[in-house]
Amino acid sequence: MEKDFFINHLAQTNEHPFLLQVERAEGLYIYDKSGAVFMDMIAGVAVNNIGHCHPKVISAIKKQVDKHMHVMVYGEFVQEAQNEFGKTLLELLPEKLNCVYSVNSGTEANEAAIKLAKRKTGRMELIAFTGAYHGSTNGSLSISSNETKKQAYRPLLPEVRFLEWNNATQLVNITNKTAGVIIETIQGDAGVRIPSKEFMSLLRKRCDEVGALLIFDEIQCGIGRTGKIFAFEHFGITPDILTLGKALGGGMPVGALVSSKEVMHVFTNNPMLGHITTFGGHPVICAAASASLEVLKTEIDLAEVELLGKIIETRLGSHNAIKAVRRIGLMFAFDMESGEIVTKLVEKCMEKGLITFWFLSNPHSFRLSPPLNITEDQVNEATKLILEALDEISN
Repeated sequence: MEKDFFINHLAQTNEHPFLLQVERAEGLYIYDKSGAVFMDMIAGVAVNNIGHCHPKVISAIKKQVDKHMHVMVYGEFVQEAQNEFGKTLLELLPEKLNCVYSVNSGTEANEAAIKLAKRKTGRMELIAFTGAYHGSTNGSLSISSNETKKQAYRPLLPEVRFLEWNNATQLVNITNKTAGVIIETIQGDAGVRIPSKEFMSLLRKRCDEVGALLIFDEIQCGIGRTGKIFAFEHFGITPDILTLGKALGGGMPVGALVSSKEVMHVFTNNPMLGHITTFGGHPVICAAASASLEVLKTEIDLAEVELLGKIIETRLGSHNAIKAVRRIGLMFAFDMESGEIVTKLVEKCMEKGLITFWFLSNPHSFRLSPPLNITEDQVNEATKLILEALDEISN
């Protein structure tokens, strides 16, 4: 009955959902209503970086609920939970990024970043990159690359140009007409594409030369996923605007736009309420996000993230069904012969009690993004099950 209601009365995103009936989740594991246990090697698609239902996050939520929930639209009342979230996040960031705008999701953070770049520079043109995925709202879709996902919704935003990913020779197309350049520091949906340090350095330099604002989208690759708290730490540069989401809330829905106070101030005038949100900065969500960041700082060994990532890469990459592996930290893409084989693998892993997933824009690869606090024993069990699934679909 529950499945029937889900299919017939809740809006669907595709014709073949997993239909796993969730009873509860804890740590690495999801438990369904029949009592079956699943290893969640996707972490809700890079959301549950500290695992499901971390006790410190649960405690913070309960404590805040006893105080108050929503009291006013964002930006009017001083709320302790918002302040604490801002302090906790900014302590992890370079001094240049000293002002936080809390929003509801990653895609809203990107929408706000687009507006902020236009407002600050007085320009209209936006630059994005081939392979980009920045969300599915109208503005975020406009700066995303997958035309199959976009064509049904045109017209989208005007004056958006796409440059070739990781091609430094194309950076001359960033000019004094460009308001902002948005890039996933590590591309996620394109199949974990990692740019060169030289390209990122030249990108930063070019934006400085022409006065364009550089926006890093770390909605998927931030919050420890790559073995650094923020992926831009791998490249030795800092964006003008940073967008966050997914893992930031410890399992609760949140996004954040981070920039300098000087840049962010333009949202206050001409016109005021340059970006406005009713539920952004919700105190319960901010409490959860603060707790999640504290767990990341105090309990997650980022060196261990890299070590375990290498173990998974080596073990699974050695299988003859895997054509290539791209990895950074615990963020993986495994190329296979075809999208059909990827589907078979994902289904076979589900049968074995392990959740993996695919990429929207890179269908011949399957993805892994397990919680960052996965143990070596759990890695051993997970890789064993995936190798068994690979053997079975290969025979």
